[in-house]
Parts: sequence; C-alpha cells; structure tokens
Amino acid sequence: MSGFANAVILTGPTASGKSALALELAERLEAEIIAMDSMTVYRGMDIGTAKPLVAERLRVPHHLVDVLDPWESLTVAWWLAQAEAACRAIAARGQRAIFVGGTPFYLKALLHGLFPGPPANEPLRHALEAEATRRGNAALHARLAAVDPKTAARLHPNDVRRVVRALEVYTLTGQPISAWQQTWDTASFAVPGQPAPPPAPIPGVVLELPRPVLYERIHRRIDAMLAAGWLEEVRRLQALPRPLSREARQALGYRELLAYLETGGDWYQTVEQIRTRTRQFAKRQLTWFRHLPTLVPVPAAAADVVQRILRVWENPPRPG
Repeated sequence: MSGFANAVILTGPTASGKSALALELAERLEAEIIAMDSMTVYRGMDIGTAKPLVAERLRVPHHLVDVLDPWESLTVAWWLAQAEAACRAIAARGQRAIFVGGTPFYLKALLHGLFPGPPANEPLRHALEAEATRRGNAALHARLAAVDPKTAARLHPNDVRRVVRALEVYTLTGQPISAWQQTWDTASFAVPGQPAPPPAPIPGVVLELPRPVLYERIHRRIDAMLAAGWLEEVRRLQALPRPLSREARQALGYRELLAYLETGGDWYQTVEQIRTRTRQFAKRQLTWFRHLPTLVPVPAAAADVVQRILRVWENPPRPG
C-alpha cells in the first residue's frame, strides 16, 4: 500500500460534518482531498449526495468527484486504483492527501487492500473480444449473466472491457469476479499459511456523535436537500438519454425519489422512507467503523475537534 504514503483519513457516519471539517483541515495542512464516496463520483448527482460545492472545490483541490456519468458502473477495485493514482500525484506535488467520506467498503479496501484476482490471460481475452465482435455485445453479456448474474446486473452490455474481464476471471477460477473483489481480511480469504497483510499505516479518524443528535442532523439535512431542489435534480437524471446505472439508482434517497416519480405515491411517506433508510445506513456505517480498530474516534461536537484530529494524524497510535 505504498501508494498511500503520507495520506490520512477522515470518516464518520453520514451528516456528521466531515466535509466542512475536511476543508478547514486541508487548508491548514495545504492538503488535497480525495473523496471516499461511491456517489459523489457521479456527475449530476449533486444535492442528494451532499457533494462539495464548486466554490469549495476551488478552495481546496478535490479528486474523484464528478468523474463518471450516472449511467456508468463502478467497483471498489476501480475506485481503489483511481484513489492510489490520485494519491501518488498529490505526493509528487509535495502535498498531503486527505481521504474524506463514509463509504464503508471503500474505507475497508483502502486499509486492507483487495485480494488479488488472477492475472490477465491474453489469448482468452482476445477470444472473448472476438466473440463480442462476432455475436454482439448483448450475447456476451448474456453469457456473463448465466454464470455471474450479480456482476452482469451492474454492467452495461456495451461495457465490453469489464464484461470480458468478468468472464475471464470466471473462466480461469470458477468464481465470479465479485468474490475476488473483497478485502484481504474477509473471512473467505483467511487461508492457513497465507496470512493477510497488516492494515495500511494510514492514520484515520472517525467522527462520533450521540445517536439522537446524529439522527436529528440527518433529518435536517434531508429537509434542506429537498428544499434545495433534490426532486428536480432526480427528474433531470430521469430524463437523461441513458438510464441510470444500478449503483446510481440505489443511492440514498435517489431510489425513493425515482420510485415516486415513476409510480407515484404519497409524498410524505416517500420522505419518511428516505429518513428511515438514511438512519439505517448510518447505523451500518457505525458497525463497520467499530470493526476497523485502526480508526481513532473523535467527538464531532468537541470545541477543539480540529486540534484533536491533527494530533491523531501527526501521532497515530501504534498497532496493538
């Protein structure tokens, strides 16, 4: 994980105040921010993802924001590779990188890495590409759906490169690519005689708030997003010439608002569904964070929260 040297992590549940703190910390350290978020990568998904404003991105350089169209799919492996490239570029400029976000699997992959899948097999890859040319992209995609429906569901038939890679992995290993795209510390990879590498030495802080306070902040933020035009944003996404990817459609709140626009229903019930699902997501985030012992908890509401975070980053606790 040497590609992440001199990087630090700021994470926490949704609505805990990560973005505002990250701006202040980045300016103090003359650092750049790498978004550790599976939805701010998408162009046009701005309000509902609490994406940093353009003015904020002018204050501090941000990476992995607005890099994909909302009909494109992404994987944790893609994000990790892009994050490492961004981190190396930031280090080459003599700057520090701050990973900011709360997507749990991205955080876990950053700390533990991904279990390596099989290397490319060029003859097999060329044969699959030739099959796509001969029989059509849809036929190759249907072949993938028969053996790896989970991966096929998130890939567009015209995303031939990823379809070919998924079929290549399945052909070589007998396992779907989604099984390979897991972190080293996943139980299925706890192979005797093959210990997992230690977590990457990236100092990390997780913001903490009392549960009632967090939930109240979640509700207020959802209300503010809706008042800012979130439903109209979803309507614009719905009108795009290509349908949203599976990942984009599942984003917090977007799924409920899309269903409201597509099938109708009770508006107040839709809003309550968004609140409920967001609270549930926050609870899952907190569970993930507890299982990542290298993260140091810091109270988000502490008067000296910035100083506490800086102390952890400069003097991280020793493992064990």
